Amino acid sequence: MLDANIKTQLDTYLKNLVNPIEITVSVNDGAKAQELLSLATEIAELSEKITLSKNTGSDGRAPLMAIGRQGEAARVEFAGIPMGHEFTSLILALLQSGGHPAKVEQAIQDQIKNLDAELSFETYISLSCQNCPEVVQALNLMAVLNPQIKHTMIDGALFQDEVESRNIMAVPAIYLNGELFSQGRMTVEDILNKVDTGAANKKAEALTDKAPYDVLIVGGGPAGASAAIYAARKGIRTGIIADRFGGQVMDTLSIENFISVKETEGPKLVANLEQHVLEYDVDLMKGQKASKLKARKINGSDMVEVTLKSGAILKSRSVILATGARWREMNVPGEQEYRGKGVAYCPHCDGPLFKGKRVAVIGGGNSGIEAAIDLAGIVEHVTVLEFADRLLADEVLQRKARSLKNVDIIMNAQTTKVLGNGERVNGLNYTDRVSGESHKIELAGIFVQIGLLPNTEFLKGDIELSKRGEIIIDDRGQTSMPGVMAAGDVTTVPYKQIIIAMGAGSTAALSAFDHLIRTSAPDEESSTESKAA
Repeated sequence: MLDANIKTQLDTYLKNLVNPIEITVSVNDGAKAQELLSLATEIAELSEKITLSKNTGSDGRAPLMAIGRQGEAARVEFAGIPMGHEFTSLILALLQSGGHPAKVEQAIQDQIKNLDAELSFETYISLSCQNCPEVVQALNLMAVLNPQIKHTMIDGALFQDEVESRNIMAVPAIYLNGELFSQGRMTVEDILNKVDTGAANKKAEALTDKAPYDVLIVGGGPAGASAAIYAARKGIRTGIIADRFGGQVMDTLSIENFISVKETEGPKLVANLEQHVLEYDVDLMKGQKASKLKARKINGSDMVEVTLKSGAILKSRSVILATGARWREMNVPGEQEYRGKGVAYCPHCDGPLFKGKRVAVIGGGNSGIEAAIDLAGIVEHVTVLEFADRLLADEVLQRKARSLKNVDIIMNAQTTKVLGNGERVNGLNYTDRVSGESHKIELAGIFVQIGLLPNTEFLKGDIELSKRGEIIIDDRGQTSMPGVMAAGDVTTVPYKQIIIAMGAGSTAALSAFDHLIRTSAPDEESSTESKAA
């Protein structure tokens, strides 16, 4: 299964094993079970510290690979073949089970170890989902560190009966002790905040006690990362708060227009960005979301207070807003009711769950037509619904989509309602904007691809926004509030691109630095006057 190059790399990684580990593979008569056994055999042959055993005739899931420290019950399981985006999850599970230290803050590891409850997690994923590995890796780490925790990754494409019985129509879908725990991307901090609420309150108190920053960046996407690097290089106290580091880039499968890099994937670019940011003295606070911004005087100094949803309050002499954008919703009846039950926003993540079914894509721009092309290789049929009288996607994408026999494109189509049976989507209604006629399409899934919406709700009334809700900035990134800059997709810049956001982030950081040197704190001025006297 593994080519020579991957084997060589894996052999190097496995030299980091400290303790012996055991891999147990549960198999049945299926081809996928033999494929998983072949993968496990190749891995075991690369290290003397790995032993391999096989189970047959098990009443449990198969194919399944269980990984654990030798002599202990395995607490990390992969139900399916952990390749694609999950191959890294497999490597980390091997290394961490074998005693190789995890690259996670010691405070987080201690919090995991101190959890005192039996927690059995199951995560349904698709191998094409770029959001799933972070969840899988977080829960695997928790299972490795705490003997009361167990985690099983389940490939939804291989275990369709379970997906159907649990009405899973979006990944990652996380179950805890048999009950739905959460859907969507989660960091290890997010998971701990849900299972350890007392610790979350203590963390909020600790954040409030932090000393004021010179520059506080709200948002961890390309703009925020660039701003942090530029600010830190100036030698000023820099902090970042981010709901999830990387933002929308984490949901981007392929990036081919990032200058000097021929091709990369969003999660890989985000990992490099985070590594670069942490090369500097930057206080990175993940899993935090801003809820309020307020300018005020503190001890005679002009400060900006940023209140977080956790209740924490951070203070800074300047702030850079880089909160980015999120998928725009249709805002029609049934959309929220069936969100995650057939209404989806990430075709790469959730597409495999609709294998052999009929789906619709809402939107005829680049993202919509790319989604239709990708889905056409998985599902039975794709119907593209475009509100305008023509497609806005690049011509090369239009030609590809029109060449596919299982793709239909309908123009002048206004989606009016999402239909369902109470548990999942079974169709939609749309109106022909030319004739006024109403139509119904029977389908199992709806993928919404109609652009982005800026994350600025918490700023209304405090920062000047455009009619579209974007932050209005000048050519230096300055907003309507003194000392507050903004950058990236959340602003009025006309083009929303990664490389443009990075440039805007550096501009905002330089503007923040300029603001700081022009507005010395009163105590600094007093000190200067005292020396002069």
